[in-house]
Amino acid sequence: MAKGNGGDTIIAEGVKVEGDFTSNGNVTIEGHVTGNVAAGGDIFIGENAVIDADVTARNAVVAGRVKGNVRIDEKIELTQSSNLEGDLETHILHVAPGAQVNGRIVMPDGKKSGKAVSEEGQD
Repeated sequence: MAKGNGGDTIIAEGVKVEGDFTSNGNVTIEGHVTGNVAAGGDIFIGENAVIDADVTARNAVVAGRVKGNVRIDEKIELTQSSNLEGDLETHILHVAPGAQVNGRIVMPDGKKSGKAVSEEGQD
């Protein structure tokens, strides 16, 4: 993940955060978050993480469970262990086999540059 403008924040496994959470930098969540999460940088949601919140960030990798709407400015990767229950808005989407998505996916036709490439490396 790219370096954010602020410091990196880690919510470790076993830690529970309730309420709105905002960071100017990158965020790694391995614990439980209830409320809203906004990262100015990138967000990584670990395999054991449970998020009951709306999430916004520049880029994201989701390996855990998210129940809420997700808005990613650039690219999101849903790993095989991810479970997303909510609407997703992003420009680039990578979904691994086994990932679960239950919601609406919107990929706006914006001015973002970048090209989605399949796992086989073909356009």
